[in-house]
Amino acid sequence: MVVMRLGDPMRVVKTKWGGRPHWEYDAIWLGRDDHGTWYGVPTGTVMQRPGLSLTTSVDQAGLVPSPEYAGGGWLATFHAPGYEVSTYVDIATVPVWDDSTVRAVDLDLDVVRPADGEVFVDDEDEFTEHRVAFGYPPEVVSLAERSCAWVLEAVLAGEAPFGSSISEVWLDVLRRR
Repeated sequence: MVVMRLGDPMRVVKTKWGGRPHWEYDAIWLGRDDHGTWYGVPTGTVMQRPGLSLTTSVDQAGLVPSPEYAGGGWLATFHAPGYEVSTYVDIATVPVWDDSTVRAVDLDLDVVRPADGEVFVDDEDEFTEHRVAFGYPPEVVSLAERSCAWVLEAVLAGEAPFGSSISEVWLDVLRRR
């Protein structure tokens, strides 16, 4: 990763297994803490994947975990109030930096905390289907299962950085930049 400063542009690129395109969008580098690298996605940012383009309706703070932090097989998004989901965690391969672009392979599973409602794991059926159809290697399956279990437990327990005021601090950094 290149040296980045508050407000520097960056890109988030998520693919599916086998290099199939998935979500891509521009973001703003916010900073680092013990959990990893934080980036901002301001309201009005265009996010695209094959067959779908959307414009964000609230600010978002994203977290790229440090590889040594809980295995690092995930990417988290924390939405500002006013959106139907407060926390959305994509279970993925360990994210890698390519200059100012972060890349990860989305492994289908998602841990979701709705703004009003119970935390749940989404797309377990998709993970089960894709691990066979696309031939996820055993170590990738293991990483996804371990990461999902750890993230789910941390979100349910409200452990940092999930369910704490940490994401609010980074959303404030985005708004003040």
